[in-house]
Amino acid sequence: MSSSTPRIAIVGGGPAGLTLGALLHARRIPFTVYELRGRPTAHEWAQPSGMLDLHEHDGLRAVRACGLYDAFLPLTGECSEQFVIADSDGAPTAGMGGQHQEEEPAAKKRKDEEGARPEISRNNLTKLLLSKVPEESVRWGAKLQTVAWRDGTTTLEFGSGEKGEFDLVVGADGAWSRVRTLLTPVRPRYGNSQIVTATIRGVTTKYPHLAALVGSGSYMALGYRHAVVSQRGPLDSARIYLWLTTTDEKLGVTAGLAGKPPTAAIAKLLDNDKYLGKFGPVVKELAETALREEEKETGGAGLDIRGLYALPYGLRWEGKKGVAVVGDAAHVMLPNGEGVNQAILDATLLAEHIVQAWDEDKGPGFGDVLKPLVDGFERDMAQRAVKVGEETEQLLGMMLGEDAGDKMGKFFEGHEEEEKKNE
Repeated sequence: MSSSTPRIAIVGGGPAGLTLGALLHARRIPFTVYELRGRPTAHEWAQPSGMLDLHEHDGLRAVRACGLYDAFLPLTGECSEQFVIADSDGAPTAGMGGQHQEEEPAAKKRKDEEGARPEISRNNLTKLLLSKVPEESVRWGAKLQTVAWRDGTTTLEFGSGEKGEFDLVVGADGAWSRVRTLLTPVRPRYGNSQIVTATIRGVTTKYPHLAALVGSGSYMALGYRHAVVSQRGPLDSARIYLWLTTTDEKLGVTAGLAGKPPTAAIAKLLDNDKYLGKFGPVVKELAETALREEEKETGGAGLDIRGLYALPYGLRWEGKKGVAVVGDAAHVMLPNGEGVNQAILDATLLAEHIVQAWDEDKGPGFGDVLKPLVDGFERDMAQRAVKVGEETEQLLGMMLGEDAGDKMGKFFEGHEEEEKKNE
């Protein structure tokens, strides 16, 4: 390339891409983040967006590396660390993180104790990381159309017509990563699961009995290989996930739900014994209320139903000079509480290697110095993915069994007792 200073592109402005950007900026290494969505408005930032629990040795490590831990803590009060497991009738079988409905807000608790897993909304985490990235370094609304590699130089072309050549391209562009196609043709495989998402805003005021049911943190009613999950969040919300086990990859279409308003799912899913029909009245009330509230809030927009996909655990590829992937682009898995933690840990570790190569050679030799470092990073990342993947299989095997509520309850009760013995 004609430029003597290496050009770095980060494709994807989610937590992984922004963590990498924040860490590079701290070392005055120039880069550009290309993000598909437009710049969020203040209203959009404030909306419920799903909660993420960050773990001490990966997620919180990354937050600290970015110098954001003190700013992070006040943002963790919307969902406590309370975690309640219930059977298909909604009756609790186990609880962690304090007594049900009596745990004080997470923001008032110390989060630097070993094993703490503070919750933060995806929007708040993204906005927090963005505060450490220069405004001019982010291209919003940048839809990557084509990606090509030759002799260590990667060419990116976007829908706007913008085109650029880069010495390093990092794909933080999610499960269906275009950057990953430079490294491997392997695509995520359907995980025999579908998720329906709906949100109850103002749940404490509107439905105090449901707020009491789900508690101040996370709640999970399990049975018949399905689950109804709740997480508290911004705007006094409870975000409800209907997790359905099915081999039907196109369930939204075959069940006649695609493009239909959320309430269409009541008859198709809640009254159908194949899905949630055998769940108890209070659990079905929670799900139905969420679907009705979602329809009111969105004006009848199409039901949010999507399949879940995963890459083979420990997927490897022959590396290419100047190309790397992190997070879901490298090892997307079924939901397991680890996704964002592994993603921002990936970004933190990759940043260390980029800084090392940059300090050694800021010129034409940068790519050659970085290549073996990235090879080692990818090897270690794949090994981590195998371990986390095996843990995910064990967790989901219990969670989505026929009598999962009781089995999961006994598992976590034993886990808590073991922790108390070790105190």
